[in-house]
Amino acid sequence: MVHALKQRPKPGVRDRLSGLRVLASYLPRTFKLVWDSSRGFAILVVLLLLASSGLPAAMAWIGKLIVDAVVATAKTHDPAQQTHVLHLVALELGLMLAQLVMNRLGMLMRSLMGETLGNHVNVMILEKALTLELRHFEDADFYDKMQNARREASSRPLNLVLELVQLLQQGIVLGSYTFLLARLSWWSAGIIVIASLPAFIAEARMSRDAFRLNSWRAPEGRRQNYLEWILTRDAHVKEVKIYGIGQIILERYKQLFTKFYAEDRALAIRRTIYGLLLGAFSLLAFYASYAWMAQRASLAAISIGDLTLYLTVFRQGQSSFQSVLSGVAGLYEDGLYMTNLFAYLDMPTGGEKPRVLPPLTAPSNTPQPIEFRDVSFKYPNSEKWVLRHVNLTIAPGEKLALVGENGAGKSTLIKLLLRLYDPTEGAILYGGVDLRDMDPWDFRKRVGVVFQDFVRYQFTVSENIGLGWVPHIEDRPRIESAAERGGAKNVIENLPNKFDTMLGGWFEHGQELSGGQWQKVAIARAFMREAELLILDEPTAALDAEAEHDLFVRLQALAAERSAILISHRFSTVRRADRIAVIRDGQVEELGTHASLLEKNGRYAQLYKLQAAGYVD
Repeated sequence: MVHALKQRPKPGVRDRLSGLRVLASYLPRTFKLVWDSSRGFAILVVLLLLASSGLPAAMAWIGKLIVDAVVATAKTHDPAQQTHVLHLVALELGLMLAQLVMNRLGMLMRSLMGETLGNHVNVMILEKALTLELRHFEDADFYDKMQNARREASSRPLNLVLELVQLLQQGIVLGSYTFLLARLSWWSAGIIVIASLPAFIAEARMSRDAFRLNSWRAPEGRRQNYLEWILTRDAHVKEVKIYGIGQIILERYKQLFTKFYAEDRALAIRRTIYGLLLGAFSLLAFYASYAWMAQRASLAAISIGDLTLYLTVFRQGQSSFQSVLSGVAGLYEDGLYMTNLFAYLDMPTGGEKPRVLPPLTAPSNTPQPIEFRDVSFKYPNSEKWVLRHVNLTIAPGEKLALVGENGAGKSTLIKLLLRLYDPTEGAILYGGVDLRDMDPWDFRKRVGVVFQDFVRYQFTVSENIGLGWVPHIEDRPRIESAAERGGAKNVIENLPNKFDTMLGGWFEHGQELSGGQWQKVAIARAFMREAELLILDEPTAALDAEAEHDLFVRLQALAAERSAILISHRFSTVRRADRIAVIRDGQVEELGTHASLLEKNGRYAQLYKLQAAGYVD
């Protein structure tokens, strides 16, 4: 487990060539990302890098002239020569100042461009998330792809483009150095190449291994983040303390860290060993050449300035060539990470699109009949049927209750009705139109929903309610009306800033609510829209008996002209429905009124009597 790189198969030559072709195909898209996010900064960075590419060779040449002029002046003591030396020093100072200004401006531009590009890419990732379907979010593989995309993709596009520009810059620098070296020793350029290639090959292999390691550990990284989340979120702190589970969670977190550390350490040690050996080889090559040129200078075959020039250019040329090779290796590594980003962005979506264009629609502003026609369903990558041959019709304005044991398929039925999934078999019709032929938003905007696991937004009260109908999120009278109808008005009146109170404990001045109070806010959110259909999934789970009774008196009055579907385990609530459907093992086992089902003395009657017996001493 620790030596993960040895346990997993490495790609062959054909796989690597195929991977390089994919990386090359992503370069234009990467350039477009940078261009779209910050074209002004991009142009300035490129111009600065290219403008500064000729400065190193110019300064090396000026340095040679200074040394030769100093040697000549020391022999002749000519005042004109002394002035010439000062002019050359001033010229080198000017070049150094120009390089300093360009480097600092380049750093500023890269920093600003990095911020804008990072935000641009993160927005793209979030925009993609808005197009995904529920099935994606309930798939662990999808989370791995998203984590790989988000981990470093916001910085990698900038790195990749800058490395390409810097490769061009270093290529110009190398060309100028090669020109200077050729006049002294043409074979020196060859030594630079030969001495640097092994380090490049090793670094490219290390980069590939680092990428593969980070990609493979995505599921375990997600697990480590989850363990950290358990120990740091308010939703878990009560059980962590009461059950004393903190230590076991922490131990699991540390085990994963130990595993990751061992893998990273093994890779870091390999990188260090290769770096030392190949760095020593490169250093020996440099000093062998340096010794030879020093001997030539001692024999007066070249000037002291030439030796200084050779020393500067050879050392910096070798460094530039290694920078080119490292840049290519970095380019390869950044390209690998870009494959994660584009693989995520290219994930096929559109499963919710209507099957026909233009989409069909049903009459609006009035409840429509809902029909489940022989509906069967199983989740993706599963062979188990969650629903099987469900036939059910809900009349306009009817209040239907769904009851059954946990896992019977009640919530799945609602997911299908809201078109979060499509039936594996059969069809669901609204107003006689198959939901798959409607625009999903055309249907969903007609529905008000309170889920059992409703979201507790860490926003103000007004925003928490207003999110139920975003076009009216600033409509305070409508929000206040929704709060009144949802039974949340008394809760809000007791808050310090009423509708402007920040809810939750995550941010400054946040006001935490009880479970029942949060549920009332969620119910008010559902009343923001003039829905044709209300869906209530365990809406009274966190309410006391009095609040539950008050809520359903409200619902009966407010939903008099609306259809409603209620999921509940409380039979005191369920009995108020027009009809009750008993779901068992994914099928409608019983259907009827409270009285008729009791008279039938079947499953519903059994469950009702069991619950009623709990209230008898």
